[in-house]
Amino acid sequence: MNTYSTSEIAHSIGIHPNTVRLYEKLGLIPKPERKENGYRIFTDFHMEQIRFVRIAFKIEILQNGLRKQAIDIIKTSALGSFSKAICLTKHYLEQIKNEQKNAEEAIEITKKLLSGSNQEAGTTFLTRKEAAGYLQLSIDTLRNWEMNGLLTVKRKQNGYRVYTDEDIRRLKIIRSLRCANYSLSSILRMLNTLSRNPEADIRQAIDTPKENDDIISVCDKLLTSLHHAEQNAIVMLSQLEKMKKQFSENPTL
Repeated sequence: MNTYSTSEIAHSIGIHPNTVRLYEKLGLIPKPERKENGYRIFTDFHMEQIRFVRIAFKIEILQNGLRKQAIDIIKTSALGSFSKAICLTKHYLEQIKNEQKNAEEAIEITKKLLSGSNQEAGTTFLTRKEAAGYLQLSIDTLRNWEMNGLLTVKRKQNGYRVYTDEDIRRLKIIRSLRCANYSLSSILRMLNTLSRNPEADIRQAIDTPKENDDIISVCDKLLTSLHHAEQNAIVMLSQLEKMKKQFSENPTL
């Protein structure tokens, strides 16, 4: 098995030597043996494991513990437990697919709710507490959505907010999309787009941040992010299969 110094392995992969040391400190690669002078000795297994780390960290997925799963997979691979890492990655891929399904279902629910927006409005008037109870949301959640501009609620003469049928329909849309992990900014973007053009493409509106947005998170383009995460997980599986063939389980370093 070939051996490498810290600078050699860093140069080969295209990262800073300090990144290699950080991966070692975090347990993302095995601790290398050292020469008598204290210099680290890296092997082909370290080389492929670092490549695997770079693949796994290429996509930023934070929701529902996916990030933690990716780290667990990396650490399992670092121990040379490739078969277990492959099983964990398959589970990781399955959860990503479930997240995609939830995201798509939320859009379909949104379409159905919006299709009834032209129905004759009823005479329902709920207080904030009643609306929260009806939708099974906390009052703080409703307050947060209003503060972020997702909903503007009318008030009675006494100053109390009242939620109409149209407000409840809009809140159901927001709730459905938030449960699927769409960001508040992406939901607001979609709602504003639809208010200007009711015929606008919902999927495009919710998945396409504005060019002048200062900060864009993965959940601001959730559909695209999950698609990339799925493709990335497939590449992770391929790398693990390669390592399993190239190295024995729990290789001696």
